[in-house]
Amino acid sequence: MTVDPPIHLATPGDAGRIAALSRDLIEHGLPWTWRPARVLRSIRDPETNVAVVRQDGDLAGFGIMEYLDQDSHLVLFAVRAASQRRGLGSALLRWLEASAIAAGAQRIRLDARRDNVAGRSFYNEHGYHELGIRPGRYGGAIDGIRLEKWLRPSDVA
Repeated sequence: MTVDPPIHLATPGDAGRIAALSRDLIEHGLPWTWRPARVLRSIRDPETNVAVVRQDGDLAGFGIMEYLDQDSHLVLFAVRAASQRRGLGSALLRWLEASAIAAGAQRIRLDARRDNVAGRSFYNEHGYHELGIRPGRYGGAIDGIRLEKWLRPSDVA
């Protein structure tokens, strides 16, 4: 039996490290928009969960999920390279999905960079389906791919 690593809600002290991971892993080659102040606003927003997973005491990954009526939007999600392929990302995604279900969401939507083949594969392996291309989604220069996962298939007509 595999035990998931502990996942926690981020604290204000995590904002700087989350912002740095976003800059390095998600926003590379783009203007840096998820700076510490913006991450901190998300941490404090009651309509948003910012979850973190640590490895050896260091922040290994994070996810930011916004709740919108019956939908949730996975705004940002990343696991540092040295911590990938160890189940941390899968555990973090499961935690965020369970939180979305608890919040009453029926589905999760997200955008991934079109050039992020590994990330898109990760989401596909976890039941997310690609809906289409969003031209110029990232800074006008990089296309995005919209993905979604229905959390309650029996509710889908």
